[in-house]
Amino acid sequence: MVGLDKEDLILKDKIAERVKFLREQTGLSQTDFAKKYDIDRQIINRWESKTNNRGITIYTIQKFTNMLGISLKEFFDFDNK
Repeated sequence: MVGLDKEDLILKDKIAERVKFLREQTGLSQTDFAKKYDIDRQIINRWESKTNNRGITIYTIQKFTNMLGISLKEFFDFDNK
């Protein structure tokens, strides 16, 4: 697998920031969010991490948006926020 280029890294960081922003908008800590949605807190941490080289898949983003009750379009509308 080829490494991420500069544009890919920028997008990966924006996605991590968006996950964190939206999770914080729920008023829940990583731990409380994980408990509410019955997932491991370390998973939330990985989703929000800019240092994690794996990033987050579109399938995981969709699961996350379903938890929040928002669309993928709303999730990726971060340039207008």
